[in-house]
Amino acid sequence: MDNIIKNLVNQYKLQQPWVASTGSNSYSLKSEDQHTIESPIDNTTITTISYCSVEIYHKVIDTAYSAKQYWANIPAPRRGEIIRKLGNNFRKHKESLAQLITIEMGKTITEARGEVQEVIDICDYAVGLSRQLYGLTMHSERPHHRMYEQYHPLGVIGIISAFNFPVAVWSWNAIIGAACGNVSVWKPSENTPLSAIATQVIITEIMEEEKLPEGIFSIIIGGREIGELLTDDKRIPLISATGSIEMGKKVAQRVGARLGKTILELGGNNAIIITPNANLKLALHASVFGVAGTCGQRCTSTRRIIIHQSIYEKFKNHFIEKIKDLTIGNPLNEKSLIGPLFNINSINNYINSINEIKKNNHKIIYGGNVLNQIGNNYVEPTIVEVDYQSEIVKRETFAPIVYLIRYDGDIREAITLQNDVPQGLSSSIFTTDLTEAEIYLSANGSDCGIANVNIGTSGAEIGGAFGGEKETGGGRESGSDAWKAYMRRQTNTINYSTEISLAQGVKFEIN
Repeated sequence: MDNIIKNLVNQYKLQQPWVASTGSNSYSLKSEDQHTIESPIDNTTITTISYCSVEIYHKVIDTAYSAKQYWANIPAPRRGEIIRKLGNNFRKHKESLAQLITIEMGKTITEARGEVQEVIDICDYAVGLSRQLYGLTMHSERPHHRMYEQYHPLGVIGIISAFNFPVAVWSWNAIIGAACGNVSVWKPSENTPLSAIATQVIITEIMEEEKLPEGIFSIIIGGREIGELLTDDKRIPLISATGSIEMGKKVAQRVGARLGKTILELGGNNAIIITPNANLKLALHASVFGVAGTCGQRCTSTRRIIIHQSIYEKFKNHFIEKIKDLTIGNPLNEKSLIGPLFNINSINNYINSINEIKKNNHKIIYGGNVLNQIGNNYVEPTIVEVDYQSEIVKRETFAPIVYLIRYDGDIREAITLQNDVPQGLSSSIFTTDLTEAEIYLSANGSDCGIANVNIGTSGAEIGGAFGGEKETGGGRESGSDAWKAYMRRQTNTINYSTEISLAQGVKFEIN
């Protein structure tokens, strides 16, 4: 792995010092404040980084602010053409960027390739979007008047992303935002800055080729201080933040205090309902991936499986068999289906949850162990039987722990159990009964932003709007009309008569 790391460090200019970039202009900082970036695969040191200073932060924001008018004035289809070239450059770098994501974050190489493919897909989507930034025309109640609405870019958007998807979530915001005419400033997770730096290098190649000014896509490496500068900055009308519920509440408060806008993608705690009418083969496959994919470190990972009493034992036994068969190991190995947890904090969260499960006399029916024989960060997927009233199921542990819950009533009971948590991101039901599916998708059904039938909670396509409700945050990113979040709506009325007419029949006569 050392040779792979060395090649990637050289290819993407990951050497220290490197703290910020507005394009071809990369800022460096001679600092004692250095942070070591280790691979969760085997704790190999990849490189060291420093955090951006306040002074450099303001230089980056000033540059982005200066670029926003230039970029907004480029016709949207032309912006789309530039984004098309970005997508093609990500195609060119797909394998090496995927390797870097795996080494830095720990997800399996096939999932890392999927993440880069998601960036490519978003670029393709944004190319088409650049010709479909539509508004509405409305009939006016006043004679010889025309009403319509249009959308204008917000200007500078701030992006705060999490470690588990170090590039894909950035693309949902930055690429869609760019198609809409915005420039962006990205603060990636301080724990996965290298994938972000590589992404910036890939972008800069095209921006320089197109002879575009600095500041259209910018990146800042830093911790909490830089995040707070972003959230407090009145020059940034929108902050899109992905992370924990605790972090999201702080972001919402700080941005809300200045009446800014937010898109928040926070905790999941997602459930699958399996009814007596389920196709168990489908349910098993989706449940195993939902629990084990990315070692349980997706916001859409399956945390709870709610199973009807009549099929509970059958499903449970098959589920344990499938989980046991999963290959845990080095995520660069094509045969590995589960890689490591991200870092020592992730391991401690896993251990603390296991200890709490045992303390409350819940039954661990499989797993619950750290696999030190493989490496420091590897754990067993863990299956726990709980009573639905247990408080532990209402909290999300960002690790491969799943709670099995029985129900013995109708579909409405299962839906009530599913919805009885503070989070509301992704949800699924497995049933071949049309009535059950329609009840689940009705207004009184799943209260999540994503509700699926006969597919799992994990793994969303880019064409749909992604996001959740309740403590998940309420924002939407990626497809559908999520692009409107990056725009300001303007209602326009044109009077082409020779008189002033007032709405609602109001009379105001003057000489």
